[in-house]
Amino acid sequence: MSIHKGRCDRFTEKDNKTKMASVDRDLARDKAARLLKKQGSVSSLASSEVITQREKPRKVGSVTHSTVSFMDEPGHETSYPAVRLENSYQTSPTKRFPYAKVKAIIKDVLESYLAEERYEPDLCRQMSKTISEVIKARVKELMVPRYRIICLVHIGQLKGQALRVGSRCLWDSSNDTSSSFEFTNKSLFAVGTVFGVYYE
Repeated sequence: MSIHKGRCDRFTEKDNKTKMASVDRDLARDKAARLLKKQGSVSSLASSEVITQREKPRKVGSVTHSTVSFMDEPGHETSYPAVRLENSYQTSPTKRFPYAKVKAIIKDVLESYLAEERYEPDLCRQMSKTISEVIKARVKELMVPRYRIICLVHIGQLKGQALRVGSRCLWDSSNDTSSSFEFTNKSLFAVGTVFGVYYE
């Protein structure tokens, strides 16, 4: 009798361990599914497990847990209607690029930033980037429609040398234009160029 009782105790302990492991596995799976759902991902459960969970939501304590997500299942794609834009057929600008206003902006920015500066290579490298961004922002404020704005600023030491700057791009001479201004002080020179390229 005592031997039989010992065997029953071992079986019940083994059954209890199996049940506890299965409950732990289910809790871990639910936690992973909740995390995946929170991140917008799909549960990695097999479809048979999903169907089982959908049919029988489990209760842990007094709370019912459901972790079904059908986002990646075929047939559940959300399709949005394609945006249809009509062609404008506008091949020439309604408003011309304001060459004189842009030249005044370049002049104003170069003079205000570089009037008292001395040439230092590291400072001038950073200043050319900053001045280029400022000029581009001020030209964009003119709100010239359908023009792409490209701004280049070159700063160099003034020692009586010559400088040649070349630029290449696809160019439509009837619509595309550029505006430029040269600035010098006792220590440096600067050339600011703004290209206005019409974008059809």
